[in-house]
Formats: sequence, C-alpha cells, structure tokens
Amino acid sequence: MRLRWGLLSTARINRLIIPAVRASARSEVTTVASRALDRASAYAAEWKIPRARGSYEALVDDPDIDVIYIGLPNSLHVEWTVRALEAGKHVLCEKPLALSVDEVDAIQAACTRSSRVAAEAFMYRHHPLTHVVRDIVGSGRLGAIRAYKGAFTFALTREGDVRLDPALGGGSLWDVGCYPVSYSCLLADEAPVEVFGWQQASASGIDTEFSGMMRFADGSVAQFDSGFTGPFRAEMEVVGRDAALRIHRPFRTDDLSRLYLTRGDDVQTLPFLSEPAFAGEIADMEAVALDGVPPRVPLADSRRTVATIVALYRSAELRQPVTLA
Repeated sequence: MRLRWGLLSTARINRLIIPAVRASARSEVTTVASRALDRASAYAAEWKIPRARGSYEALVDDPDIDVIYIGLPNSLHVEWTVRALEAGKHVLCEKPLALSVDEVDAIQAACTRSSRVAAEAFMYRHHPLTHVVRDIVGSGRLGAIRAYKGAFTFALTREGDVRLDPALGGGSLWDVGCYPVSYSCLLADEAPVEVFGWQQASASGIDTEFSGMMRFADGSVAQFDSGFTGPFRAEMEVVGRDAALRIHRPFRTDDLSRLYLTRGDDVQTLPFLSEPAFAGEIADMEAVALDGVPPRVPLADSRRTVATIVALYRSAELRQPVTLA
C-alpha cells in the first residue's frame, strides 16, 4: 500500500516535504490545495503534482487522500487538523501544533472520535542524530545532567511574513524557540516545574527576541534564546557532571550538523548515521497509517511543549517566574 498525501496550502515548507515524500517507496504526493484554483493549478504544474483543489475544504473532503500535510500559519493549525481528522484523514501538521493546551486537547479528542492520528512535524525528533543524543544522555556517560543550553536565531527580513503577525500566531518563540524548548523537555523527559522568560517585542506585539529559563524537578536548568534579528544560530548543549555534549545544527539536520563530546580537555567528534532531513517524519507517518505504530511525537509531547511555551510567554508578560501545574 502507498499513502496518498495531500498538501493543504502552497507554503514554502512544501519544497522540503515533497522530495521527502517522493523518496519513499510507500508514499506519493497526489494533490495540492490552495484558496484559489488557479494558484493550486500553477503550483501543481510546477511541482508535477497530479491534482489541484481550489479550496481547503475540497482537499479535506477528498476520499482519495490518506494523509494531509498542514503547513498553514500557526493560528490555522488546529481548525484544519480537526477538520481533516473528522474527515477520516491522518494529519502531519507543522509545529507548533497548537497555541494553547485546550487546543491540543481538542485535537486529541478529534483523534479519538475519528480513530485517526495527528502528529506534530518536529522533524529533528526522527533523525539519527537525535537518537544518538538521547542514547548518550540516557546511558549516563555525561554523569548527572545539570544544564541544557539552546539557541535558534536568524534574520527575518521578508516584509509581511506571517511570523510577524500576532493574529496568525507569530513570534520567535512559537516559530524557532519551540525547538530548544521541546529538545530540552525531550531529554529531561518531563515538563519544567518553573519557567522565566524575557522578550523584546515589535510594534505589532510579537516577540522578535526571546530568552528563557526552565527548571526541572531534578534541579537541572535549561537556558535558551530565539530571535528574528540576529545571525543564524542553531545549537544545543547538554552539560553533565562528568562531560558535556554539544550538538551543532540539531533542529534541521544537514551536512553541517555535528556532535561533540567534551570531557576535560578532550573533545571528540562523535559519529551518527546520515539521513535526509525530512525522511524520518515521512517514514513515521507511514508506520502510523499503514502499520498501526504509535507516532514518535505523541500528542502528550506536543501538549508539554505548548504548555511550556504558554507559561514562558506568561512569565515575560508578568516579569516574574511562572509555575507549571
């Protein structure tokens, strides 16, 4: 069996998803939808996609689609994820899956009603580099973990970008800060018990820069920053009592990604398997839909990330620490 994928929108991120789907033996991109048929048709011709639909509703209702990929602005993720699930489709939705815990719960309820699966598209979760990092942290080679440090910044210069619009769920923390937040929670294997955040806001009200701290129940602390105003930086570091692990370009892995283990004055470059960046999340959805395997990014993890980000924004607003329930 082959999964028939439909693309809900002609978003830029599709250019990375389409080759990954086509590279798999168990998937094919069959349909793309836009709010205007001429735009969808032009996009389908450009990318050699067999069918075009002139509305999102038409794609959701198409009986010849198995999985819908959603690359819409953040504020539209929940509505169209729920609608796709209720139409009997599995969903791979770009991060952040939702902008509130209640919205994640609504998606979970729709999954239960429809017997379909929705997964958040954190592609790094599926890459061999992340698997090696988790194995090392879990093995005790670093000693007791005391700190996580992360950064994801870049210069956003395109005027009118949806990430600059608060009504569409814009902001650097939602867009790129979610990566070090989710990565830290993944390695800690829990949500933080307390957070503190600072932000630099634009005239429109979105955070162009965000810095945060998260304290976990075991006493370890995560520090991170995200932003739209600086040079490209994508880093994570895990600091144990005995050694430290630094991950260069951990969030969207490529040929420049590296893994370094530091113990005293000795720095080792550690190996990991090479894999196309988005191949793993496509294979994961195939396993979900065709083999009945649970998704690697369960909704409980998405809920944890969203709850942490909401608390960080609340802390920045109040200018004081916020405790997570």
